[in-house]
Amino acid sequence: MAETAAHTAASLDPLEPRPLVAPHHDDKSLNDTLLDHVWAKPGKGWFMLFGLALAALGLLVLGVTVTLARGIGMWGNNQPNGWAFDIVNFVWWVGIGHAGTLISAILLLFQQKWRTSINRFAEAMTLFAVCCAGLFPLLHTGRPWFAFWLFPYPSTLGAWPQFRSPLVWDVFAISTYLTVSALFWYVGLIPDLAALRDSSKGKLQRTIYGLFALGWRGSGRHWHNYKIGYLLLAGISTPLVVSVHTIVSFDFATSLIPGWHATIFPPYFVAGAVFSGFAMVITLMVPARKYLKLRDVITDRHLENMNKVILATGLIVSYGYLMEHFIAWYSGSEFEIWTFYVNRARGPYAGVYWLMIACNVITPNIFWFKKCRTSIPIMWVASILVNIGMWCERFIIIVTSLTQDFLPSSWDLYSPTWVDWSIYVGTLGLFSTLFLLFLKFVPAVAVSEVKELQLELKHAAHHAAHGAETGAAGTLTHGAH
Repeated sequence: MAETAAHTAASLDPLEPRPLVAPHHDDKSLNDTLLDHVWAKPGKGWFMLFGLALAALGLLVLGVTVTLARGIGMWGNNQPNGWAFDIVNFVWWVGIGHAGTLISAILLLFQQKWRTSINRFAEAMTLFAVCCAGLFPLLHTGRPWFAFWLFPYPSTLGAWPQFRSPLVWDVFAISTYLTVSALFWYVGLIPDLAALRDSSKGKLQRTIYGLFALGWRGSGRHWHNYKIGYLLLAGISTPLVVSVHTIVSFDFATSLIPGWHATIFPPYFVAGAVFSGFAMVITLMVPARKYLKLRDVITDRHLENMNKVILATGLIVSYGYLMEHFIAWYSGSEFEIWTFYVNRARGPYAGVYWLMIACNVITPNIFWFKKCRTSIPIMWVASILVNIGMWCERFIIIVTSLTQDFLPSSWDLYSPTWVDWSIYVGTLGLFSTLFLLFLKFVPAVAVSEVKELQLELKHAAHHAAHGAETGAAGTLTHGAH
């Protein structure tokens, strides 16, 4: 099979786009390729990574326990830094989850075939990232057991949430985003869960997968209802790509704090979310593609297209930085000028600021070059740098604007405590644990969608060949006459 793939790759016209699926595959080989990692026994590498993820998850348990027992005072928050590591990490995790919805919903509605092999990776990443994000504002309230106060449940006391607060908007945005994303991911899984049910060899496996497959038989009626439901969920999910991070940006843009009070924040935050989300997909997909042996399905063309999106959104983010500095200068406001030109660029957190510029402005521009867009090591390192840069961006936006605001007598620096770091590293462990379990128990690539795409590609190739033969025959006949 490897020799066939190599021969096929060598015979491709360099001017033609690379295939989305290796052409030598049929339904059986696709089943073997895409379901093999579910039935195969995990290797030592998986167990080692899972152990590291569980160790990091233990830090989350420790940090949350200390926070609940001793209070928010165990964090580095102070006056005036009421928002700090918790909100930085909240915004960062929400942004990472955006690539899944964009790949699954928007690219589906625009009938982009290259989404097929990567959508499930991105959807799973979205769910796990939103779960991590939700922990931070919940703990930040100080009394998470009263979180239900944020929902408009019937109250005999008549105490309703303050609906004019963007923080309440966050609750509705994130809960809606999580619900719709989970439904979208699960509906797309149903045909593949049925395939796992039918190919399972143990009674327990067949029962569990059969339970979650909801009686799927693959009939025409089932496929018809599935297509309609999947398309409807895609239509519902599409506005969430824009609305969720727009609402998150309102946490800052509706205030009067220098560096926050900006109308550019909604599109700037959305572009940054897609930027960091696609970078995280690359970070996770490159090693998974290698060790799960999915190179025939997740091809270089998929990776190159994602790098093009990273380049485009990186340019939008760079434009946002430029406009922030321009408007600060053009406004003539001494507070805005101080924030952007002194506090951020030359202040106590200048190192974080310039690291952000290096990672978010300089790094994505390497993808102008095709050699960089198609180099696995380069794109993987670049994706990690982008994620670091986007975390630094959230830190700079939140912390620098609070440490030095309108009143110099209240200025104070912020530094995270070990509890802050424990919770942050712990959420990385939670995310990694969930992702590794996902790779073990669920097909990482949508089997049914890849089969459908392969069939379409073969039909298209057949019609193209037939048209070429007909055209050639017509030319010969015309020449004979």
